[in-house]
Amino acid sequence: MASPVARVPRSVWRQAGSSEGARAVPEETAVAFTYDTATYAVMMATPSDLEDFAYGLSFTEGVAQPDAIKQLEVVEDTVDGIPAIELRMWLHADAGTGFAERRRSHVGPTGCGLCGIESLTEALKAPPRVGKGRIYSFEQIMQAVEAMSPHQTLNHETRAVHAAGFWSAQDGIGPVREDVGRHNALDKLAGALLRQGRDAADGIVVLTSRVSVEMVQKAAAIGAPVIAAVSAPTALAIRMAEAAGITLIAIARKDGFEVFTHRDRVQGERTSDVA
Repeated sequence: MASPVARVPRSVWRQAGSSEGARAVPEETAVAFTYDTATYAVMMATPSDLEDFAYGLSFTEGVAQPDAIKQLEVVEDTVDGIPAIELRMWLHADAGTGFAERRRSHVGPTGCGLCGIESLTEALKAPPRVGKGRIYSFEQIMQAVEAMSPHQTLNHETRAVHAAGFWSAQDGIGPVREDVGRHNALDKLAGALLRQGRDAADGIVVLTSRVSVEMVQKAAAIGAPVIAAVSAPTALAIRMAEAAGITLIAIARKDGFEVFTHRDRVQGERTSDVA
């Protein structure tokens, strides 16, 4: 399998002068999702944790439950000399309904989360309601966010990828998945949790990116009651999290964070209101 990182030559220009050398950059590869030989989508993604990606996107987009995938094959190919990958899946005979309803053939740009959806109703449909989940202290939420960095190996090398991780009070951080696309990173995390048999209701989904509506929909699909992100949410993401029953925590920094929805899962009282 191709490495998710490439080293490329570049010239460096600074006030102190110029120099030559190489820089590590993430690979961006066309990844096709096919079910029973029919193409569903083509996403631009980092070629790592592809089995997780296959299971995660299949689940979060409602194509197939994990046990509906009879066989998965990761096939490397080239298109006009450019490396490409096909995630070739075969479904059990009784699992084709969801795929038939959602089938599309579309090239999704990096970070695309709702690419190719033709219906406004489908794009903005209400997410499933998550379960009650657990209550977390300020310290636990900070631990979850701070635990991410040591596991972002691709980002340490390239400074150019997003990450999605899962933290629980029982086990700490893990798994963590990275990708040039933030939606891809979350789909990879979803696949990892599904394949490991872990319940997203038992912990916090931690994101290194901003929180858009598609990220909330994917978190709701796997039943995650709490999202904690380092960047800000969109207004629609906040409304979607409210509807899904998700506690949306964002703008997490070393000195704290902001809670936008369902504050009852965050332990402690507010001491002041800051605009």
